[in-house]
Amino acid sequence: MSTYMARPADVTRKWYVIDAKGKPLGRVAALAATLLRGKHKPIYTPHIDTGDYVIVINAEQVALTGRKLDQKIYFHHSGYEGGLKRTIYRQLMAKKPDFVVEKAIRGMLPHNRLGRAMFKKLKVYRGSEHPHAAQQPEQWEVMS
Repeated sequence: MSTYMARPADVTRKWYVIDAKGKPLGRVAALAATLLRGKHKPIYTPHIDTGDYVIVINAEQVALTGRKLDQKIYFHHSGYEGGLKRTIYRQLMAKKPDFVVEKAIRGMLPHNRLGRAMFKKLKVYRGSEHPHAAQQPEQWEVMS
């Protein structure tokens, strides 16, 4: 008996909606990363993108537990000497809540070209409206 290896032609993709309203950021990100990778499918193959499309709505209402809103810091560098920038997550959530969710999910995907291809199937929206009704996405529940 040999191990089944999925081929790119074998993969059928579905669309799922995750409602992040009041849910912890890490749980939403972990679930989205699992769906994007395809680990919920029996045909999962590590080196093939077997994942589905994921739509995350209500990104501005995602919860950060504990005192993370004031203690968690996002760092980025401009590339110039002394160009390290720091932003507290409270400011980041007020300004770009969709970026916060995308960053959490991106960190849970592979850090190679396969992970970049998986990340392109992610759509994050601040509010509860999204323009993907034609794809007939299914609701996926987050356990809190």
